[in-house]
Amino acid sequence: MQIHDLQICREYRFVEGEGPPDADIMLVGQNPGKEEDRTGRPFVGRAGKYLDKVLAQSGMERKEIYVTSIVKCRTPDNRTPTKQEIAVSIPYLVKQIEDIAPKLVVLMGKVAWHTPRSRDRTYIETYHPAAAMRFPKIQKKFENDFRKIGEHHGKKSGKTKDAQKRQ
Repeated sequence: MQIHDLQICREYRFVEGEGPPDADIMLVGQNPGKEEDRTGRPFVGRAGKYLDKVLAQSGMERKEIYVTSIVKCRTPDNRTPTKQEIAVSIPYLVKQIEDIAPKLVVLMGKVAWHTPRSRDRTYIETYHPAAAMRFPKIQKKFENDFRKIGEHHGKKSGKTKDAQKRQ
């Protein structure tokens, strides 16, 4: 079975992901929600707006980052993807990671944590932005994880914290 054969991908829009094809950082979430299905863009709903805010606070711009999900199609009632949906979607995500070749892959949430790892890049597991919005302890860790990513990214790109703030 291939990803386009999934029932959810016959009923809902396929949301590929977006960002530079040579991004240094890739963010991987669970699967598209209602707004993502409507627009065809990843992380544009409430969780996406919160993610954009956290990226900006961390000195990063979304346009520099490739954003996608492990499962590429919305699930009915925004339920958690099934094991089969995840398993069928993994080869497509692995190919995306190979093609974009980010230095860092940030896996946001338990579903994204199923992503296979390769030795030639760094992976960070953190919470999904939707969980961070709901639970203060998770929010603190999520924001701290992105602050660390932003500091590391700033050093790699030669940006200082002041330069990041001015952008």
